[in-house]
Amino acid sequence: MSDNRKTLAVWKFASCDGCQLSLLDCEDEFLTLADTIRIANFTEASSAVIAGPYDLSLVEGSITTTHDAERIREIRAQSRSLITIGACATAGGIQALRNFADVEEFRRVVYARPDYIETLATSTPIAQHVKVDFELRGCPIDKRQLLEVLSAFVHRRRPVVRADSVCTECKRRGTACVMVAQAQPCMGPVTHSGCGAICPAYGRACYGCFGPMESPNAEALIAGWQRHGTGEPDVVRAFRTFNAGAAAFRNASEKHGA
Repeated sequence: MSDNRKTLAVWKFASCDGCQLSLLDCEDEFLTLADTIRIANFTEASSAVIAGPYDLSLVEGSITTTHDAERIREIRAQSRSLITIGACATAGGIQALRNFADVEEFRRVVYARPDYIETLATSTPIAQHVKVDFELRGCPIDKRQLLEVLSAFVHRRRPVVRADSVCTECKRRGTACVMVAQAQPCMGPVTHSGCGAICPAYGRACYGCFGPMESPNAEALIAGWQRHGTGEPDVVRAFRTFNAGAAAFRNASEKHGA
């Protein structure tokens, strides 16, 4: 095996580890990349660590503390390329709900000694702190898209990751539209594809786990929901889930709620 393999590092910030588990789920596929990629730093998988710099860093999680804000800058400095993976790293994650609330009040209510807790008032994506070379969306990410990104890195090309909506995946699967057939408030028309339209295939409306698609028209979608009786509180809840901090979803929720 060549010693000229590209070195890969995987880093965790505020997150549930789901995207790293998706990476671990690629164990068989990684065998085909073993001649070109060497996992140098991935503590979720192994305590063996090779010192940087690294050719590629994959970053999961959002920035929620001053320590992490400093750490991501250090990681960027020792990474030739940096790719963020998952809703937390690309949009702030479910923890970005704090961005709409009083974090100090939460600390006082939840913790007996809030003075022990060091946290920022917001949860922000990695791209707000350092230069990011590519963002891979999802909660969690899709294994096939991840392998495409890694292959593109190895071959020095742009990843081929579709930026269209979940609706296109429903069409490819031959799945009936749950919004048309069942009047469900579905996020599919404004949500980035990549999941394979799993939820609509089982008769459940998409809830936007892959974040906003390219150029989403949230207001047109919301108008359609409202014609079927969806109220403002339900609109806000729909747009404030895993990708609440993504600009398009944040703007829509703020326009229809506090």
